[in-house]
Amino acid sequence: MMSTKKIPTNIYAEMTPNPTTMKFVADRKLTNDGRQLEFLSPEQAALCSPLAVELFHFPFVKGVFISGSFVSVTKDESLGWEMIVNQLREYIREWLMDNELAVDPEKVESALAILGESSSSDIDDAPGFAPQNFIKEEDISPSEHDDEIKRLLDEFVKPAVEQDGGAIDYVAFKEGTVYVHLRGACSGCPSSTQTLKGGIESLLKSKLDAVEDVVAIGV
Repeated sequence: MMSTKKIPTNIYAEMTPNPTTMKFVADRKLTNDGRQLEFLSPEQAALCSPLAVELFHFPFVKGVFISGSFVSVTKDESLGWEMIVNQLREYIREWLMDNELAVDPEKVESALAILGESSSSDIDDAPGFAPQNFIKEEDISPSEHDDEIKRLLDEFVKPAVEQDGGAIDYVAFKEGTVYVHLRGACSGCPSSTQTLKGGIESLLKSKLDAVEDVVAIGV
């Protein structure tokens, strides 16, 4: 019986500003289209990510975020990273040696449609989905500042956020307030508020007079 050829893969672990989240970086791409996907429950993971499904089998895993060449894993408080980081790193490496991608490209679009719907107010209480508390979907409308805000976030903010194992998505601009969605290591991070107010808000206010405040979903 022929054995399946292994895919050479190296993984290293990297701490993030969020003490409950560890970033596991591979030496190759884990998605084929640059998508960023966050899973907050095994049910969400089952939509399109076999790797995330496997990671949720660890009882301490609370969230999985996949972007580019890294996987961010968020744990609960039951165990310290020093007890589990090597096990997780080796598990992810072994899994990736047998699988080219961490997500199923044929299921991504349908999964994103469901994951996107999960932030609407009518299913805020669904298990495993993150509620959207600051602005309702029906209150979101295009503004004249959307393109410039997106450009500033893409150029100055996203690279640093991704380096820390997370992601930031522009949601809307309404009555002087910029709404963003923090995912991965940035969601629930103790330093997120400081980054949001001291960094992102200061940047946007300095570039656009119309911006008065920045609030985030997922902080």
